[in-house]
Amino acid sequence: MKTSFLLLAILSAFSATASAQSNVSIYGIVDVALVRETGAAAGSATKITSGVGAGSRLGFKGSEDLGGGTSAIFLLENGFQADTGAMGQGGLLFGRQIYVGLQSVSLGTLTLGRQYTPQYLTVAGVDPFGSGYAGDTKNLMPATGNSASRMDNAIKYVSPSLQGVTGELAYAPGEVSGDNSAGRQIGAALAYAGGPLKLRLGYHNRNNDTAALKNLSSAKNTVLAAVYDAGVVKLHAAYATNKGLNSSPLRNAANPFGYAVAPVASVDSRDLLLGVTVPLGVHTVMASYIRKDDRTRLDQSANQLAVGYRYALSKRTELYGAYARIDNKNGAGYTVGSAIEGGTGDGALNLGIRHAF
Repeated sequence: MKTSFLLLAILSAFSATASAQSNVSIYGIVDVALVRETGAAAGSATKITSGVGAGSRLGFKGSEDLGGGTSAIFLLENGFQADTGAMGQGGLLFGRQIYVGLQSVSLGTLTLGRQYTPQYLTVAGVDPFGSGYAGDTKNLMPATGNSASRMDNAIKYVSPSLQGVTGELAYAPGEVSGDNSAGRQIGAALAYAGGPLKLRLGYHNRNNDTAALKNLSSAKNTVLAAVYDAGVVKLHAAYATNKGLNSSPLRNAANPFGYAVAPVASVDSRDLLLGVTVPLGVHTVMASYIRKDDRTRLDQSANQLAVGYRYALSKRTELYGAYARIDNKNGAGYTVGSAIEGGTGDGALNLGIRHAF
C-alpha cells in the first residue's frame, strides 16, 4: 500500500513538472494478452497475462541543458502487471530501469543506475520479436546481468557515432563484503549502422556471487548480430557463445516437464538465430528459428520455431498473435515464455493488444 501511494505521489509530481517544462515527459505501455501454454507435466494452462509482447510500464524521462552541447539526463521506469495491478520485477518501484547521467554531443553519454546490459541490447535488437511474444529470444538465448537482462549498480558509457560506429562499456561492482570481485559485471558492445545494414557485437562477463562459486568460473556471453533491411523484408541473424556457471540459466528451473532427472543449465553452449520481418503496411509478419547447442556431455540442446503477426490499429495501438514451439533434446528443459514470463511448457499461443502512450 505504501508503495502504491509513493508511486501516485511521484506521478503527480512529474505531471506538474511535465506541464511546466518541455524537457520532462511521461510515457508507458499497457500490454495484455490471452496466453495458452501447452506441454507441461502439470497440463496446459490458459491465462490473461501482462507484458507478453513488451513489459507493461510507466516511465518518466527528461533532460536539462547545461550548455556547450551537454545535458543532464534521467530516466525512471516502473514495471507493473496490467492483469492484476501488481508491481513487476519482484515488487521493485522502478525495476525496469532507473538512472541519471550526463550526455554530450561530442563526448558521448555516461549514466549511473539500474540499466540494460550491452549484450542483452544486442540480442533484443536482432530479435524479430523484439525480445517479446512467444518467440522471445530469452527462451533459448540467455539474458545477462543479475536481474533478467539488467545490471544493478551500473556505470555505463556510450560513445558518440563516428562514421556509423558506436561503442558501449558498462561496469557494476558486486558489492559483496570481503570480496570486491564477487558478483562483479563487465559489459561491452561495438556497433555499426550504415544504410540498410546494422551490425553489433555484444559481450558480458559476470563473476558469480560468492568467492566459492566465483572461483569455479565466471559467466561469459558473446554475441554477434546482424540486421539487413531490404525494404520489402528485414533479415535477422545472430551467433552467440556462452561459457561458465550461470552463463545460460533456464527461464523455468522448476522441472516443468516432470523428468525423473531435472534438466541442468548449460555451462557451455552456442546459439544461432535466423529470422525475418515482413512489413505490409499496417500488417507485420515475424518469424524466427533459434538453435541452442549444448556442448556439455549431457547434450541438452533445443530448437525453437516461432511465427507472429501484428496489426497496427494506429501509431500507438496494435493487435497481435504469436505462436512458438520448442523441441527439447535429451531431457532439456527450455520453455516458451514471453517478454516478462518464463513459461510452463514447450508451446505457447499469444493473442493480445498493446497500447503505448
